[in-house]
Amino acid sequence: MRVSIVIPARYGSSRFPGKPLTRLRGATGEARTLIGRCVEAAAAVSGVDRIVVATDDERIVAAAAEAGAEAVMTDPALRNGSERVAAAAATLGIADGVIVNLQGDAPLIPPWFVEALVEAIERDPSVGMATPVLRCDPESLRMFREDRAAGRVGATTAVAARNGDALYFSKEVIPFTGDRTFAAGAVPVFHHVGLYAFRPAALAAYARMAPTPLELLEGLEQLRFLEHGHPIRTVEVDGRGRPFWEVNNPEDVARVEGQLARLGIA
Repeated sequence: MRVSIVIPARYGSSRFPGKPLTRLRGATGEARTLIGRCVEAAAAVSGVDRIVVATDDERIVAAAAEAGAEAVMTDPALRNGSERVAAAAATLGIADGVIVNLQGDAPLIPPWFVEALVEAIERDPSVGMATPVLRCDPESLRMFREDRAAGRVGATTAVAARNGDALYFSKEVIPFTGDRTFAAGAVPVFHHVGLYAFRPAALAAYARMAPTPLELLEGLEQLRFLEHGHPIRTVEVDGRGRPFWEVNNPEDVARVEGQLARLGIA
């Protein structure tokens, strides 16, 4: 199957305006734009046929071209990354294979996360949308609990049926575990990674759906798919000891730069 990676990147952000153009220094000290580094992460995925940046700003188009990716302009009024990816796919006429929504603030996404999603869709014709989850270790569960106890919105968690289809995603820590302690490898809480793979028909259907109450309450775009009765296949992945911080706030830049240096990414 053909694999197209579309990276949604909008200029405006209430928390971090102009975020895609922020420059991050790698292991050699060279600074490159966030959107450029996300293009590099996409290029590390095996079997990719096309990498596209979907944006609302000509400056991001220029930065994408500098990184060697094509770009397409999309409506600034689009409400989330999946809508922007769908608009780009429609404009470019991408109608077959797998379309991956790789967020434009995730330069540390391991390539095997994307490859696992593509494999899940290729293996099962019934899967229209797939997304990765990571089993928490005791330390990450502790941090998730501390965030919620302090009133901070931390990572997103997911619960799934036995076949892997998602039951729910939340910014709360689910399922409820109380004060129980767990051994490594036995924590029943899964961290959701904001990365999505779609069949083109499923992505086009998502864009036609009206926003839903739980989507708006949680601020999680994938809940629209569930609330309209469409399954999402969760795919458990292994981080292999590699961190994958996203750049959500200006304070995250130094953290991601530190990981680029640690991983030897120029």
